Amino acid sequence: MANQIYKQIISFLLCVLLIQYNIVSSVQKSFSLEKPCKHFVFYFHNIAYDEDNAANATSSTILNPMGLGDFSFGKLVIVDNPVTMDQNYLSKPVARAQGFFFYTGKTNFNSWVSWTLVFNSTQHKGTMTIMGANPIMESTRVLSIVGGTGDFLMTRGIAMFTTDLIQGNKYFRLKIDIKLYECYY
Repeated sequence: MANQIYKQIISFLLCVLLIQYNIVSSVQKSFSLEKPCKHFVFYFHNIAYDEDNAANATSSTILNPMGLGDFSFGKLVIVDNPVTMDQNYLSKPVARAQGFFFYTGKTNFNSWVSWTLVFNSTQHKGTMTIMGANPIMESTRVLSIVGGTGDFLMTRGIAMFTTDLIQGNKYFRLKIDIKLYECYY
């Protein structure tokens, strides 16, 4: 009799596991790395604060340790930068990049980025969060898109950064090629 009870319990547990597997596998969203579900190209414009341009600055160093090498190691920069569809800084922004980056390389220029693209236009509403290592001296860098809200709810993908223009220490522009591989809207 004990064997029969054990068989019934095991049969019941196997049925529960099978039902859970079917539910989870039917909810999982499949995606292809060959073809993104959405693709965007944006331009990120940065004007560094330097005590003379408070009205126009879009980023500011809030922590700048002294004496830690020639590559700005430990420098922390907060950003609220316009993001446009073209290279013109004066174009109407489609989003704002808000967040921070800090320099992580003691022997070369490297940074770590955490930005949220905040969309509030007629075309898109919501946010998209970009995070990851940004080896500045490489021509193209790939960072992770780790989530979003609104039109980009729970999205995942990649953001390829290319430095498009540098003008001294005050202005730089990045081309951001975004490919989303997990889209719910």
